[in-house]
Amino acid sequence: MTSQKHVLIIEDDKVILKFIKLALETNGYQVSGTDQGTIGLNIFINQNPDLILLDLGLPDIDGMQVLDEIRKISKTPIIVISARGRENDKVIALDRGANDYVTKPFNIGEVLARIRVSLRNQKSSIESKQFIFKELFVDSEKHVVKISNQLVHLTPIEFKLLELLIIHQGKVLTHSFIQGKIWGYQTQDDYQSLRVFMASIRKKLNSVIKDSQFIVTEVGVGYRFIDE
Repeated sequence: MTSQKHVLIIEDDKVILKFIKLALETNGYQVSGTDQGTIGLNIFINQNPDLILLDLGLPDIDGMQVLDEIRKISKTPIIVISARGRENDKVIALDRGANDYVTKPFNIGEVLARIRVSLRNQKSSIESKQFIFKELFVDSEKHVVKISNQLVHLTPIEFKLLELLIIHQGKVLTHSFIQGKIWGYQTQDDYQSLRVFMASIRKKLNSVIKDSQFIVTEVGVGYRFIDE
């Protein structure tokens, strides 16, 4: 699979750029790289890569602007790799369309794993009516949830929340993104309502299989449905 996948790296640190490029090529990826945001946009338009690794601190234009420009025309997976490790920066990047966020310094093995997850999610059909993952079965058309073939009763909002997380499996969804998709607006209770619903979903899933960990809390950011 990886031998046919093209990754574009937009990274201002040439040492890091060379390091990531070598690691990806060693793992069978086709790689393009640049330390300039404007050149990166040109490469994206002309070569249509399968995935983009994007640094935010670029010398010519801000990486967020690159992210915005790509999201205007494409859903190509974008993984931000940045020294900006503040939770607010992660939230902004994810809300503006990034698929994942890795903070420098990073482990290259983790980056490779996140690339595989993003490419796999891109390939899967978001419109699939049935979802099977480990012991969990979800039928979006019939609104049926089962664990180990035992029926789990979710409220309509709980089902929507679970379905949203599944559609974006492996991606961190911020609190504001989830509220916008489920309620159409942000509540004024510091996400307390969302936390209550998520706790209820987990409790119901755990009632069948104790300590089942399908949903991960990304502290200060949001939630993610596990991929592996």
